[in-house]
Amino acid sequence: MPKNPNLILTGPDLAALLCSRVCHDVISPVGAICNGLELLDEGGADEDALDLIRTSAQNASVRLKFARLAFGASGSVGASIDTGEAEKAAKDFAAAEKKTEVSWSGPRAIIPKNRVKLLLNLFMVAYSAIPRGGSIDVVLEKPETDAKFSLTVKGRMLRLPPKFVELCNGTAEELADAHTIQPYYTVLLSEECGMELRHVVNDDNIVFIAEIPTA
Repeated sequence: MPKNPNLILTGPDLAALLCSRVCHDVISPVGAICNGLELLDEGGADEDALDLIRTSAQNASVRLKFARLAFGASGSVGASIDTGEAEKAAKDFAAAEKKTEVSWSGPRAIIPKNRVKLLLNLFMVAYSAIPRGGSIDVVLEKPETDAKFSLTVKGRMLRLPPKFVELCNGTAEELADAHTIQPYYTVLLSEECGMELRHVVNDDNIVFIAEIPTA
């Protein structure tokens, strides 16, 4: 049984909400592709339409590749993943959004899939803490053994995602929905990986941490 009392979703409900989240993330760029095609059909400016299609297609591709690693199976059950893939997915995601700089340091390693999924989902939590953009500094320590992931965010309108805090503390009063399923999944993954989640709020940054607890 999970230790966190908020982790009560059934498998089908969890799958449905994660699918809803992925669809939400890709519907905007896919809709923009459709708008670009309509411009071409109406005889609009070909170059403008092609630029819109090209940019939107790249955005949709980046989001789907990120979702495949963060939410999907990414190969067989129990497989391991290169942290270099996670780094590329995170940097490409931020580059497509064009509002946040990502730095990444630490040893590159092939680690259990759920640790990579936890890392990327914690990245999304950190990303949501800077809605107007900024920077995210990702540091990996001992990823193959006593792993510790630290993500430091800086930016305008810096905020601590409230639902994430409630879910971490086990004090959320409402069931997860399509808006809160991503932080819910982050907490669930931390339980599965045996890693503790915590955060530190400073004057000009917030540090999100996932780590193997010390004895």
